[in-house]
Amino acid sequence: MLRIRWYTRFMGFACAIAVSGAFADAPVTPSTGFTLEETSIATLAQKMRSGELTSHAIVMQYLDHIALMDKSGPAINAIIELNPNALAIADQMDAERKNGKIRGPLHGIPVLIKDNIDTADKMHTTAGSLALADSIAARDSAVAAKLRAAGAVILGKTNLSEWANFRSTHATSGWSGRGGQTKNPYALDRNPCGSSSGTGAAISANFAVVGIGTETDGSIVCPSATNGLVGIKPTLGLISRTGIIPVAHSQDTAGPMARSVTDAVSLLNAIAGSDPHDPATRDADKHRVDYTIFLDADGLKGARIGVVRKLAGFNPDVDAVFAQNIAALKAAGAVVIDPVVLPNLGKYDDDELTVLQYEFKHDLNAYLAALPATTYAPRSLEELIQFDERERAREMPWFDQDLFEQSEKRGALTDKTYRTALAKSRSLAGAHGIDAALKKYTLDALIAPTGGPAWMTDWVNGDHSVGGSSTPAAVAGYPDITVPAGFVHGLPIGLSFFGTAWSEPNLIRYAYAFEQATRARKPPRFLPHIESMNVR
Repeated sequence: MLRIRWYTRFMGFACAIAVSGAFADAPVTPSTGFTLEETSIATLAQKMRSGELTSHAIVMQYLDHIALMDKSGPAINAIIELNPNALAIADQMDAERKNGKIRGPLHGIPVLIKDNIDTADKMHTTAGSLALADSIAARDSAVAAKLRAAGAVILGKTNLSEWANFRSTHATSGWSGRGGQTKNPYALDRNPCGSSSGTGAAISANFAVVGIGTETDGSIVCPSATNGLVGIKPTLGLISRTGIIPVAHSQDTAGPMARSVTDAVSLLNAIAGSDPHDPATRDADKHRVDYTIFLDADGLKGARIGVVRKLAGFNPDVDAVFAQNIAALKAAGAVVIDPVVLPNLGKYDDDELTVLQYEFKHDLNAYLAALPATTYAPRSLEELIQFDERERAREMPWFDQDLFEQSEKRGALTDKTYRTALAKSRSLAGAHGIDAALKKYTLDALIAPTGGPAWMTDWVNGDHSVGGSSTPAAVAGYPDITVPAGFVHGLPIGLSFFGTAWSEPNLIRYAYAFEQATRARKPPRFLPHIESMNVR
């Protein structure tokens, strides 16, 4: 659930896709004749209400499009497994609609979810690992259950950086032993980021209407930005993690990925809420609202927005886009405070890694131990390490498992080292970081570039991201929303809005108003590589 972090020292938290040199020069089949391209939840709902389309017909169109574009043509390789029950579910939703039962805005809408989210159906849940290739969940995750209750059609599962990119500091994002490499649909030799790589690439390439990703640090917002999407990383505890293969419970969350703020918010409405099986969500019902009421095109008027300059400056072309974004915010009525000092940046990186290693061992051991007795799979991190060694040729052809090994050496969650690192990192990122900046400058939200343009996929050297802004909100457990903000050499760039805990209503208001003012999202063209002309 992580993207690139610790840029020169630790590069294991992102997801990208490798492309052979031969394919990079091959002709690409463009996305032509696909009538649902860039369509929205509301548009499809209206077409089903009018009888112009059925859910069955919609699902069939997406399945045909996936067949044309995911394994053929540009071969994005974003889908790790399709749901064999998808058309049957669509038929059920059509029957309910015919009988006057409408479950909500997602009724009959195809959704893709990341392959670390349990579904009690015929699909596997593997985190991209061959070690779990036999694993079919006994129960739906809370997220999957809420999607089904809302009438969504779970179309399939998306590829990811294996184990949400917490296996190696030398990893290539978007690669998994089970799923192979996912490509960036804007330039096929470039990285889709991660670890929600497949969801990002798939939704951008119009393989479904919306999708679900997961994040520990950057794994929703980075692939959303890199693939030209809106991504919402919510407050920790707004969405249940029950039935999601974990990295670390102090930072893990699921969240929406979509082509528009409106669609992302509709998906957030469906999956937010308390869950008695996830103690972190005990206050979710108290804070959750109908987030669609904050879709206000004038929502930036009078808002005090702080510019975190220390999270920019890593790429001059990104800075140029960022300058245009700031101008757009001012034109939309925002009061922009520039610069804002975000205290303690960089002072909790080592503590974050310590916390993640301790929690990964504890949380993954619990997940593996609870797998059905009939499932052939490792039952602990130690057994998983042994499996990877036995299957080195298939599981570790490009990078090893040093993060696994470091995590296995960690002790219990009662260790003083863990407890000290957790308390320090949360405090420095939250109360003495984001909250302190908001209070000092009397701000409603903070902004920064989500990250840089997509880097070249490189299995030999691993990921090489140049910058990003996800860590403060990730460590604090606070919300972070990225919105398409422009292009660098034809590659999407995102703008992140982040703030204090439970500030989703304000962030949605600002993100939507910015989106409506800029309309920066453009669909991908599946180019083999970027064009020489700089397109912003």
